[in-house]
Amino acid sequence: MDNLRMHGDPPYRVVVAHGGPGAAGGVAPLARELGRKRGVLEPYQTKKTVSGQIEELREIVENYCSSPVILLGHSWGAWLVFLFAAEHGDLVDRIILISSGPFEQHHASGILNTRLNRLDAKEKARAEELMSLLNNAELKDRVLLSEFRELLAKTDHFDLLEDAKRVEVNIDAETYKSVWTEASEMRLSGELLENGRKILCPVLAVHGDYDPHPAEGVEIPLSRVLENFRFRLLERCGHMPWMERHAREEFYRIVEEELEKR
Repeated sequence: MDNLRMHGDPPYRVVVAHGGPGAAGGVAPLARELGRKRGVLEPYQTKKTVSGQIEELREIVENYCSSPVILLGHSWGAWLVFLFAAEHGDLVDRIILISSGPFEQHHASGILNTRLNRLDAKEKARAEELMSLLNNAELKDRVLLSEFRELLAKTDHFDLLEDAKRVEVNIDAETYKSVWTEASEMRLSGELLENGRKILCPVLAVHGDYDPHPAEGVEIPLSRVLENFRFRLLERCGHMPWMERHAREEFYRIVEEELEKR
């Protein structure tokens, strides 16, 4: 399949979902590393609706995995595996939410300011200009998107390894705009968080203390709705823990420990 990468040897019982939405390839280093010890699937999300991406993931799990599976999701991918576990609990052993966005709107309101305040004056002005251009465009300008992503990288990460710059991420702007518009409305209405009441499997959230997405926006809401929930905060760590110089080792220790529980 064009939208699926396989790491390690079968059986495949671990699936790693990328962020974005539409940022295919972003979790490739994580999936490869975990695949050194087990079979890991890295699906590329291609559908342009939330339900479409859930269905796409279900087809991959049912066709290629030995279920129940362990699902890891990064950023938007954390929301995706959260919603998947709510809808298809029979296919899921446990889920790991990595650098998730906040689950309630009031925790999300300060993310942009946090990012902008980490830029110098010139970078901040350019970021605001790019946001205006992207909002008024069809979101197909890869050059603008790439520049904006590079600016955000400066604000999202604490101390990235050099290897992070060599990770190839294929951003699908249309998928991002379509899925994120729908997902953000689900957060605003409370539907996103309410899905947690249907999740019966263990849930672990791992978050960096320097991530502009506030940790309390994940820990506090999920503690209210999940029966089996644990939260781990990583010090000196931004939005991509597996690429952070100071937090990488601890991140992998936590994840490997969780994967060995099945």
